Amino acid sequence: MPPLSEPVRRLAAWCVVLLLVAGVGWVGVRLCGELRTAVVPVLLALLGTALLGPLYRRMVAAGVQRSLAAGLTCVAVVAVVGGALYIVVAALIDTGDQIIASLRQAAQSVARHFGAAGTGLDDLAANSRKLLEKFGGTAASNVISGVSVVGEGIAMAVLALLLVFFFLRDSHRAVDVLRAVAPGGTADTAEAVARRAFTAVEGFMRGTTLIALIDAVCITIGLLVLRVPGAVGLGALVFVFAYIPYLGAFISGAVAVLVALADRGFVIALWALGVVLAVQVLEGHVLQPAIQSRTVQMHPAVVMLAITAGASVAGILGMLLSVPLTAAAFGVVQELRSRHRPPEPSDS
Repeated sequence: MPPLSEPVRRLAAWCVVLLLVAGVGWVGVRLCGELRTAVVPVLLALLGTALLGPLYRRMVAAGVQRSLAAGLTCVAVVAVVGGALYIVVAALIDTGDQIIASLRQAAQSVARHFGAAGTGLDDLAANSRKLLEKFGGTAASNVISGVSVVGEGIAMAVLALLLVFFFLRDSHRAVDVLRAVAPGGTADTAEAVARRAFTAVEGFMRGTTLIALIDAVCITIGLLVLRVPGAVGLGALVFVFAYIPYLGAFISGAVAVLVALADRGFVIALWALGVVLAVQVLEGHVLQPAIQSRTVQMHPAVVMLAITAGASVAGILGMLLSVPLTAAAFGVVQELRSRHRPPEPSDS
């Protein structure tokens, strides 16, 4: 049998590598799915640590003892997250009827203009509460399963909060532990890669939170000026969905425009669309470059693929975690490329 040519051997080698990587990745995803009760709190704790690290470091620099600083940071997390959830839920409850009524009016308008083709939307809007009650009753019929899900969620939240405390308090030891477990001769590379990945996640979390807050405030003010019903609830939706890049802005913006169309008419809907587009332009051309200029920049196609993959693996939680994890992976790849790049030839 004649020997294979060099291009064929290289192609075969790359195929073997890709198959091995895909196999290891598949096994890793399956293990994470089986151990989600432990994996999800660790990931959430890492995101929380990346977001709250600056506050903790400032308290330590001011002379606060590490355990006390970490504890105060966790208390601040509970207060801020709890307050934010209360504001969002209260806003959505207070304005939910207005939003549903506006969407129902939009469905009726479509039905009037398109005849029988729009009656399905009208029926869906009119019976939305009955549908929700039906599905809620079906879910509530399995009490044991419901209690199990709630208990698992509470356990993961408490574990994530405890992990945030330990990650913050013992963050100064992380580098020493990493260098101790790294194989011989790779300690410097492992430390640099870990720092680069964490820096990418930290920048993403801090930047996304600030951008989400600015977007929500600007859109809420615009909708209030246009007297769109449920402006506060729609602004809350904008803030929550901002953690899902591109797709979240499209969904929350579309809901805002539909509500404006239903309640205030076509002209006000156009103005609402203009407000949403103006905020998105401000985000894409001013906020993103200014706030996240030091983080890993990813192409929108990569972000969309990451969100789709995360949704297929873990639903909404996967959509939220996929982008920061992808940012960390990009940081690792860039660090490895920079450390293994061949030296530039000298002119002499």
